[in-house]
Amino acid sequence: MRLPRENPFPIPNLVLRNHPRVSFGCAYLSTTVYIVLYAFYLLTIFVFSAQLLSLLQLDFNAHRAPPFSSGVFHSPEEAFRLDYDRMEEEFKVFVYPDGDPEIYFHTPRKLTGKYASEGYFFKNIRESRFFTDDPRRAHLFFLPISCHKMRGRGLTNERMMDEVEKYVERLKFKYPYWNRTLGADHFFVTCHDIGVKATKGVPHLVKNSIRVVCPSSYDDDDYIPHKDVALPQVQLPFFHPPGGNDIKNRNTLAFWAGRSDSRLKIELIATWDNDTELDIQNSRVDLGATGQVVYMEKLYKSKFCLCPHGPIGSSRIADSIHYGCVPVIMSNYYDLPFNDILDWRKFSVILKETDVYLLKDILKSISEKHFMTLNQNLVKIQKHFKWNTPPVRLDAFHMVMYELWLRRHLIMY
Repeated sequence: MRLPRENPFPIPNLVLRNHPRVSFGCAYLSTTVYIVLYAFYLLTIFVFSAQLLSLLQLDFNAHRAPPFSSGVFHSPEEAFRLDYDRMEEEFKVFVYPDGDPEIYFHTPRKLTGKYASEGYFFKNIRESRFFTDDPRRAHLFFLPISCHKMRGRGLTNERMMDEVEKYVERLKFKYPYWNRTLGADHFFVTCHDIGVKATKGVPHLVKNSIRVVCPSSYDDDDYIPHKDVALPQVQLPFFHPPGGNDIKNRNTLAFWAGRSDSRLKIELIATWDNDTELDIQNSRVDLGATGQVVYMEKLYKSKFCLCPHGPIGSSRIADSIHYGCVPVIMSNYYDLPFNDILDWRKFSVILKETDVYLLKDILKSISEKHFMTLNQNLVKIQKHFKWNTPPVRLDAFHMVMYELWLRRHLIMY
C-alpha cells in the first residue's frame, strides 16, 4: 500500500477534487497563480527585511564614535601619549661608569656641527630621569663609547677598533650583564661614520647590540632595521628661527645644493640643472657667513627641499624640517628617524630613486591644499627634531629614548 507523499510546501491543495464540474486545467491554473503570489510574498518579506537591517545598521554607525585621527603618528595619538608617559615613569638605563672620561668616554667632544646629535645624547642621558646607577633596575645598558672623541685625538681606524674591543672585553670580565645576552640588551650611540667603522671589531656589538646611528641605509650590510635606531643628524646651531605656516613666501618649487657624490645626485643634476622652477646647485654649499645666509634663505623660500640618498651622512632632512621646507626623500632603502613612531608621508614626500626623471611632474601634481597640510604637519613635528640641554619632553632626545623603549622587550632579564 502506497503512503501519500507530504506536500513539501505549506500551500493549500487547490485541486478541487470534490467538484467534478471544475476542469483539471482550471485547477492547475489556480495552483500556479497561488504559487506565483506566494513567491512574490516571500520576495517582498525578504526585501523589506534587508531594508530594515540596512536602516538599523546605518543607525548603529551613526551613533558609533568616529575613528580617532592618528595625525602625524602611525598609531592614534592618544595611544602614543599613554605609552610615552609610561616610558617616562618606568624606563631606566644603566650607563657603564668605566673608561677614561677625559679621553674616549662619557663626555662629548662638542655640541656643534653635523655630529652634534651624538654629543647631545651623551650629555642628556646623565641629566635625564632615565639614568640609573643601579643595574638591577635597568631595562637597557648604555656603552658610552665616544668614537667622535677618539677621532678628535687623531686615532687611526685600526687603533679605534682596538680600543673599542678592549673596552667591551673589560666589561665582560667585570660585569655579568653583557655575557647573559651577548650584548643584546645593550646599546651604543654614534653619529660619526668613523664611529661605525670603529665598532666593527666586536662582531657581537654590531650583530646583537642596538646601534643608534646616523647613517641608516637598508643596504648597509651592518644596519639591521627594527633592531637599530636611526639617529637624526642635525647641524647645530641653527642661526635662524623655525619656518612653516608661511606658504605665501615660498615661491621656488624645490631646492637642492650639494656634491655629486652618488649616482642619484649625478642624475638629479643632469636632468634638472637648468630648470627654471627647480633650484638645483651642483656645488658643495659654502657654510661661511655669506653662504650660510644664502643657504638658509633658499630653505625659507622653497616649497620642497630635495633629500637625495648619498654615501655621506647629511643633516639635510633635519634642516628642511627646521626651516619648514617639505622634505622630498629620494631613496630606495632608508630608515628615517623615528620611523616606528611618525608617519613620514604626513609631512614629507617619499620617492623612489627612479622617480628623479618625473620629479617636476610629481611635485607640481601636489595640490595647494595637500601641500598646506604637509607644511602644517611639518610644524607639528619640528619639536621632535630639536636637541635641548637639559632635555625637554618630546624633543629629539626623548624620541630616541622612546625608540629604545620600544626595543626593551626584545630580551629582558
